[in-house]
Amino acid sequence: MPTEMLQNTADGLALGSSYALLALGFTLVFGVLRRVNLAYGASVLVGLYLAVWAHQAFQVSALLLAPIVVLTTVAAGAYVERLCFAPHVKRAAVTSMAASFVVWMQLEESATLLLPQHTQAFPSPFEFAPVVVGPVTLSLELILALICAAVSALALWALLYRSRYGLAVRAMIDNRQAAACVGVNVTRLSAEIFALASAVGGITGYLIVTIHGQVTPMFAMWATLKGILAAMLGGLGSFSGAVAGGLLLGLLESHSQSLLGPQYRELCGYVLLFVMLGLYPVGLSGLWRHPHAGAC
Repeated sequence: MPTEMLQNTADGLALGSSYALLALGFTLVFGVLRRVNLAYGASVLVGLYLAVWAHQAFQVSALLLAPIVVLTTVAAGAYVERLCFAPHVKRAAVTSMAASFVVWMQLEESATLLLPQHTQAFPSPFEFAPVVVGPVTLSLELILALICAAVSALALWALLYRSRYGLAVRAMIDNRQAAACVGVNVTRLSAEIFALASAVGGITGYLIVTIHGQVTPMFAMWATLKGILAAMLGGLGSFSGAVAGGLLLGLLESHSQSLLGPQYRELCGYVLLFVMLGLYPVGLSGLWRHPHAGAC
């Protein structure tokens, strides 16, 4: 039993790290624009499908697929930002959200037209045996996911809290009009943050599909729901909350699958969100964040 618990915990942390990165993507956009991007998962899906197409058509190596995924996701994210968010900055948030839902369908259909087959194999950059550390066994893909998630989260934290660029971002979060008055180009900064969130999504998508070895059109909905769920558990707009929410969700799913079976895995996450919103409506970040603190 202790060995199984350790293995489930290790798997949960690896899975939760990918959820945390997805939640960070939503948090960056929501923190700056106060908008939810429903096309987030679909943007990543386009990047993954184009990478699969490049691999099938030109035998591009698995490692080179990573920049293809990230760059294509950033391009798809820019398309979403220009079409759904930039024109509606001064309108109700539901306008941008509804527009992003429509573009979600558009991007998903475009990806499936590129590769009509439902399930697409995705090559792994590693062909080595799993790493065994005591009673715990981890594949190199899971180890890569943990390392990349940690490095990405630390890099984002340093950018937001230890640089002049991050100071401008946080100034815009606190008061968009005041930031513009002191020389911050809020339009360009919003687009840059959107691109950064898309890049994080591309990295996360690549890590996830290398673990599973395949990708389907359902990835768009899966990534969107997992990202929003983890972000809401941690507290929408909170950087630390996104990380905590993602890790908690990963641990919960891993242990609940072991104890209750795979059919209850998804249900447990939504039950936890229901309980969390009842006890702490602002999410886990409400346990340590000052009530008047800004987002991110």
